[in-house]
Parts: sequence; structure tokens; C-alpha cells
Amino acid sequence: MSINFEGQVAIVTGAGNGLGRSHALALAERGAKVVVNDLGGARDGSGASSAAADEVVALIKANGGDAFAHGANVANFDEVEDMVKQTMDKWGRVDVLINNAGILRDKTFAKMDLADFKLVMDVHVMGSVNCTKAVWGIMREQNYGRIVMTTSSSGLYGNFGQSNYGAAKMAVIGFMNTLCIEGLKNDIRVNALSPTAATRMTEDLMPAEILAMLTPEAVTAGALTLCHKDAPNRFILAAGAGGYARAQIFETDGIFLPEAEQDTDIINSKLDQITDTAGQKDLQSGAGQTEKFLGKAMAYVESQK
Repeated sequence: MSINFEGQVAIVTGAGNGLGRSHALALAERGAKVVVNDLGGARDGSGASSAAADEVVALIKANGGDAFAHGANVANFDEVEDMVKQTMDKWGRVDVLINNAGILRDKTFAKMDLADFKLVMDVHVMGSVNCTKAVWGIMREQNYGRIVMTTSSSGLYGNFGQSNYGAAKMAVIGFMNTLCIEGLKNDIRVNALSPTAATRMTEDLMPAEILAMLTPEAVTAGALTLCHKDAPNRFILAAGAGGYARAQIFETDGIFLPEAEQDTDIINSKLDQITDTAGQKDLQSGAGQTEKFLGKAMAYVESQK
């Protein structure tokens, strides 16, 4: 295997079932020591059990690997800190973090209880924040780290009945974008996986013949490309049923209007020009937008001289 994780330590959240389980097993197969994190709750986040995580650890050890289970609730920073402390005490480093843990509380926004909205945000967003915060200092000290966020097409493009899940999954993209900039000098690379797979999260959403094609292993093959030594940075990889694609956020070149024309009616009349995709760019930071608009303004000023 050309890509391997020999000598590396990986933490995978939500690793008792589905995608997380597949990620953990694949990392171990390629040489990583793995922390199998799973609270062991139901799809909606209720309940807790160590059975699933323990089974994954047993499988890894039976195949000659090294792993231990930890039942931290990723939404609880104290529990996450304990997981990372145990990892450091046992193996002395953390090289890879895959933020995979998640829950669903689907309802239309009109019918959704705000407590369900907040819980989904807490698990997906603050869960990713908590786990990343707990390893960030370690990775900076090592001058090495690979972090994978788990986003979703529901966040990137929207999905009926998933306003909470969609908001959370788009939020981790904003989180990733800034971490990519801040982690660069310490070789901490942060990417995002947008998966489609047959798991507990999707089992009642699709027909059986389609679900059979959506194996977690197909997604995991993509996930591992985002967290090895030569992984890209700031890459959103969509993966499912053997399909792989890159999702990116682009901004059109846009237009410039002098102060006298900065009027709602004029802007509305120029929406076709504003929407024109010729010259659009994948901006590398928020400052890129400011630089672009100021450049247009400065060019206008020069043209008036």
C-alpha cells in the first residue's frame, strides 16, 4: 500500500457504526493506531452504549492492529479532553482526526422544535470544534496534523426537512476554511468529506437496490485521501457509490458601480452581469473578496483621472 499511516495515531468520532466504523478499520489496516470514539447512541442521539465501539476495537486487534475505545460525547468538551489525554498517555501523539460523529432530528423548519435544532448543531458543529480544539495544540507542537470534517450535500445544496442538519454541515465548511489558513505554517491540513452511503442515517431514505451500491467502504476510500501525509488542503471531496467529485465555492467577478449608481434599482437591473460566471474565482480567504472589490474601485478612480 503506497498510502499508509504507520507510526501514526488517529481519532475517529462516531466510529462504532457506519462510516466511522469503516474509517477506523481502514486506518488500522493501513497501520494507524486508532481511537474508536462512539457514544453509542441511536440515530437521533438518544441513549448510550459501548458495545459497537468495543466490537470495532476487537476487530482491529484481531487483525493485528492497536486500538482502544472511548465513549466521549463530542458535544462535551471535558469528555473530549479526557479522550485526547488518554490517547497522549498511551501513544504520545495525535496525527489524524476524523470528525464523523453526527445525529439526525429531521422535520420541516415550521414543525421543528428549537431544542432539536440546537442539539444537531451541538453534535455536528460543536462536536467538531471540541475535538479539533483538543488536538490543535498537539498538532501545532508536532508541526503535523490532518483533520477531516464531515459535511453533506444537505449543507452544500440544501435538503427538505433538514434545516438543522444542513446549517450544521455548512458551518463546518466555514470552520475548515479558517483552520486551513491558521494551520498552514504547522503543516496542519484540513479537508472535508461529503459522503453518500448506506448507514443508519440513510437506511430508510432510499430503496434497497440503491443502498446496496452505497457502501461505507467506497466513501472511506475517499476519506483516507484527505488525511494522509501528502493530502491536499481545503478540499471538499464528495464520495458515494463509486463516484468522487470536488465541491468548491466560487464567487463571480462581479461589477463595480460608482457611488452615484449604488442604488437598489440599478443593482437589480444588473443582476445578469453580476451573475456572469466568466472570470469567477475560488477565493482563498475572505480578504480575497475585499481585495477584488477594492481593486475594482481603484481602477475606476484611475479611469476618472
